[in-house]
Amino acid sequence: MSINVGQMAPDFKLPNTEKEFFTLSQFNGKNNVLLLFIPFAFTGVCTTELCSVRDDIARYTSAGAEVLAISIDSPFALKRFKEEQNLPFQLLSDFNKEAITAFGNGYAEFSCGLKGVAKRSAFVIDKNGLIQYAEVLESAGDLPNFEAINKVLAGLN
Repeated sequence: MSINVGQMAPDFKLPNTEKEFFTLSQFNGKNNVLLLFIPFAFTGVCTTELCSVRDDIARYTSAGAEVLAISIDSPFALKRFKEEQNLPFQLLSDFNKEAITAFGNGYAEFSCGLKGVAKRSAFVIDKNGLIQYAEVLESAGDLPNFEAINKVLAGLN
């Protein structure tokens, strides 16, 4: 199932790096959400992507957006990655692939025969829980279109 603009975003309940659970719906009525799915922590393109968001965090904060990044890495690995990269937003573990399944953005088979790894994806979800932007990339080496993402976020305020 693919997620399209105008649909309600599927909810999830995932642990962060401190083993606290977050749901997407907890932001309804409060914040827009920039939801990023990455294949793996500690890889080159994923590090570049999340560090660019880190370096531009003031833009997302001023747009009233909560940034959440999801991968299938364990909360323990994500904690180390977050600390090493000084990431000021939540990293959520989808170890059981529940959010990836709900958003329909998993690889049937990734490198080395790994199954269910998240495709690099970006979703902008408004305060009402509606998808306002959806980008699912087939190539893990590509980055989301942050110019388009920022334009959508700016239009929500």
